Amino acid sequence: MFDYDPPKEKEPADWTGLKIVGILAPVFFLVTFLANADMALGACIVLGMIMVAIKIRWNLRRHLWFWSMIVFILVLHVPLVFMVRWPQGKGPTLLYTMPIGIADFLIILGAVGLAERVFKKDSSDDENG
Repeated sequence: MFDYDPPKEKEPADWTGLKIVGILAPVFFLVTFLANADMALGACIVLGMIMVAIKIRWNLRRHLWFWSMIVFILVLHVPLVFMVRWPQGKGPTLLYTMPIGIADFLIILGAVGLAERVFKKDSSDDENG
């Protein structure tokens, strides 16, 4: 007569977003102090997108190639943060940072996915041959 579903076991809360903000806040203030707020925003966007990509692909954390790929991506982002001339407080920052962040995130996930296919294929060839 009544559809009674037993109470589902609660999963612990995922505090990843708060942890990322906690890590990025000192980075933002340090880069603002050393350079300017626009460069700090660029650095936080880059680091934040990399951290979100790591969180999504956390199942690959035991592979050396995964961390090598993350370091390689970080190295490629250094010129983006330091050499690209970010707008100096003109216009709405969300308007130009959101597309950059989304594109950066998709590129990072694509690079990790490509590396996963390459390295998984190599490891399966070694097991079969």
